[in-house]
This record gives sequence, C-alpha cells and structure tokens, in this order.
Amino acid sequence: MKNKVLMGLATIVMVAVLSGCGKKPQVEIDATNAAIEAAKTAEAAVYVPAEFAAVQDSMNAINADIAVQESKLFKNFKTAKAKLATTLTLANQVAANAAVKKEEVKKEVETLMTEIKTVLEENKTLMKKAPRGKEGAAVLEQIKTEMATIEGSVVEAQGLYDSGTYMDALNKVKAAKERAVGINTELKEAIAKVKGKKK
Repeated sequence: MKNKVLMGLATIVMVAVLSGCGKKPQVEIDATNAAIEAAKTAEAAVYVPAEFAAVQDSMNAINADIAVQESKLFKNFKTAKAKLATTLTLANQVAANAAVKKEEVKKEVETLMTEIKTVLEENKTLMKKAPRGKEGAAVLEQIKTEMATIEGSVVEAQGLYDSGTYMDALNKVKAAKERAVGINTELKEAIAKVKGKKK
C-alpha cells in the first residue's frame, strides 16, 4: 500500500515537473517580440542592419523550436526560454546601438553639408579663373550643369535630413561631395596647366 502511494506521488511529481517544462513561455515570447518591435522602431534595420537581421534570425529559430516542442507529447521549452532571454537582451542592445549609430550618421551629414558648401563656393571662384579657350568654354558649360545637379542633390539631402531620414541624406550628400571634389580637382588642374604655359 505504502509503495503504491509513493509510486502515485512520484508520478504526480513527474507530471508536474514535465508540465512545468511543458508550458509555452508566452510571457518571454511577448517580451522578446516587443523588444524586436522597439528595435524596428529605432530603425535598426537602417542603421545596424546586420545586427537586426541576427536578432530576427534568432527569433525565427526560437519560433521553429517552439513549434517542434508543441507537437511533442512531453513538451520541453527550457532551451527556448534560455534562447528567448538571450534574444531579448540582444534586441535591447540592437535598439540602443541603432540610436547611437543614427546620431553618428546625423552628425556626419551635418559635417559633410558644411564641407560640400565650402567646396561648391570654391568651385564657383575657380570657374571664374578657369581657361576660357574654345574647348574650355564647352567644358565649363558641362561643369556648370554638373554643379547645378550637385546643388540640387544637396537641397534633396537637406530635405531628407530635415525629415529625419539621415542614412539616405548621408548617401546623397556623400555622392554629391565626391562629384564636387572631382570638379574642384579638374578646375585646379586646368588652371595650373594654363599657368604652366604662361611661364
């Protein structure tokens, strides 16, 4: 009789332990999903895309693991719970990293905007000194058109910056500065050539 009672108790304890491991960790899932959503809102996909993709991959793997466990008779979500805790921490870190990177990009855009305006001003001054010969006039006309395009890009970049789309603003102003610096070099070389011939 005593053995039967002990066996019964052991079975109850075993079932309790197994069902304890067998409960889907919904609270942890919700918390992790919320953290991933917060990272998305912080534009992690734009500013730290590799890190954000890693968090999403991790969550997809956890969801797959949970689906497998749910199909079993004796479910065990212990591994999933541990992975959820790690992914939650990671998602919070990614959101913080995105905020830092966004601020860095914002500052970089501001710096480049100042730099490109200086280059454009210098280019206008150099245009006045550039050789005007037959070929020179045609080249200067092309440069004028290119400069107008660059100035248009700078205006667009400023608009993107003002709307908080810093990464797009950065890409646009970087490309514009590259072109402006190219014109600057071209003009300086043309002026130096003419000066060399005069000597």
